[in-house]
Amino acid sequence: MGGIKIRNGGALTTIQDQGRYGAQEAGFSPSGVMDQKAFHIANALLGNKEDEAMLEATLLGPEIEFTEANCFVLTGADLGARLDGAEVPGYQVLTAGKGSILKFGFAKEGVRGYIAFAGGLKVPRVMESKSTSLRYKLGGVEGRKLEAGDEIEFCKPIPMLRHLGRRKVIPDSFLKKELEIRVIPGLQKDYFTKEGIEAFFTTPYTILPESDRMGYRLEGSPVICKETVDIISDATVPGAIQIPASGKPIILMSERQTTGGYAKLGAVITADLSLLAQAVPGSTILFKQVSVEEAQEILIKEKAEHKALRRRMKRWL
Repeated sequence: MGGIKIRNGGALTTIQDQGRYGAQEAGFSPSGVMDQKAFHIANALLGNKEDEAMLEATLLGPEIEFTEANCFVLTGADLGARLDGAEVPGYQVLTAGKGSILKFGFAKEGVRGYIAFAGGLKVPRVMESKSTSLRYKLGGVEGRKLEAGDEIEFCKPIPMLRHLGRRKVIPDSFLKKELEIRVIPGLQKDYFTKEGIEAFFTTPYTILPESDRMGYRLEGSPVICKETVDIISDATVPGAIQIPASGKPIILMSERQTTGGYAKLGAVITADLSLLAQAVPGSTILFKQVSVEEAQEILIKEKAEHKALRRRMKRWL
């Protein structure tokens, strides 16, 4: 059975699914896609399983040859995709024949683009996940980024899907360079002064170039602690905002460490992590405090929209 052959891996292209959960107590990061919203939309449009793996490309996309015909879809960042030389849209299911070349350039907007294939990619599950963990060198293809010459088979390719022209949604835009990111204050907020917390929620922060899949480093007003930010290491969650001794926040992302010894001011709400994942270095962030109840309502609404999309696509299989 055929699939895809990587002709050029781009800057950083890996295989990712929803993440590797259940192994954090042993010290293994969940990894997984950075933009969960783009990931779920792609699988829904293709009628794939909700957790089917796909390619995540960062800033400069790959060049891919189809060694078997299949349907595919592009979501997330606009990486200037061309299929056999012709521009192709994102957030819309497309078809590629055997021998077709899908080539990407530099991101026009956003950071991470997703390339999903009907039926999914045939790679082994490691700890119940196909996700690549670069830190631990496991999952995906030998636990590394994709390189020229790599070949990956399709699981169950579908060369043509019913109602192809209707399998699309309005693309998300990632052009804004000033973002409002909502945060739930954490139990360790008492480690910080009133002035430090006020600075965090009222002054802008800039995403530094050193930011990656592990965490986003921010430049801005330092968050002043009362005595020390050192704590007995405890578990981390997606979007946890650690404050090191410098007072400069670090937002923990998909490939974060499983425990941390810095006090955490709070956590970015789940619904805003996808927006953050597409923010380019140099973007400005303003943090807004919300309650747990508000965050839950926002997430419930997003999940309901996703389920509605899956139901609509399922009727057309």
